[in-house]
Amino acid sequence: MNTDQIDLVAQTLIRARRSQQCADAQPFADALTTHDEAYAVQAAVAEAFGWRMSGSAYWKSGGPSRQARLTHAQLPAEGVWSSPAQAGNRHFAWRGIEAEIALRLSRAVDAAEAAALDHDSAAALVDAMAVSIEVVDSRWQQYIDTPALLKLADLQAHGALVLGEWREYEARDWSAQRCHVRIGEQSFEQRGTHALGDPAFGLVAWLKHATREGARVEAGTVVTTGTWVGILPASAGDLVTAEFDGIGHASIQF
Repeated sequence: MNTDQIDLVAQTLIRARRSQQCADAQPFADALTTHDEAYAVQAAVAEAFGWRMSGSAYWKSGGPSRQARLTHAQLPAEGVWSSPAQAGNRHFAWRGIEAEIALRLSRAVDAAEAAALDHDSAAALVDAMAVSIEVVDSRWQQYIDTPALLKLADLQAHGALVLGEWREYEARDWSAQRCHVRIGEQSFEQRGTHALGDPAFGLVAWLKHATREGARVEAGTVVTTGTWVGILPASAGDLVTAEFDGIGHASIQF
């Protein structure tokens, strides 16, 4: 890996976070050439801000299709809030809204177990699910048009995560699952539109990633699994709610 370029991108993101001023991604468009380099930037930024903690953690994981390579980011706990959430004075350059389903692990998983998982055995590790709202944000001026590896380095454009009430996890007909989002006076409804078809589909890839290099994912760790509605724009002052029939709801006031 190119450690000089990793450090350059990491320091740029650290400065952007501290100054609350987005950086221009264009000069760094070719700085990262592999996913591992993007994950190394994630780790360097997390180290600078003291985000990595022992015990259970919060993650995001997903991708645009089952054929695509899934990507992952461990999230800072300070930006994970219980619903109903108040954004307060937290800074957002953008406020993209993704309505998602979050899953919670019932027990710890190590690298050896993760390597042997298939879809069913991974789903069996989940004890609860909740409606979640991910607030999409960026430290890059180009926002969602940022080059993919730079976006991944920036926690895959993560801003905050709101979690609704937990309920027992169960297999569902996700192709029929209705999702309704309200942003201010606007309403959006989708049915069966999770990119992977099943929020649990990506668990195997996520757990293999999260346990790489001998790490262990602890019991109670939460992963949010990708949007059902794309990225919807919200503004300061908006009340945002997401509801999934038969599962629950979550809300955030900006």
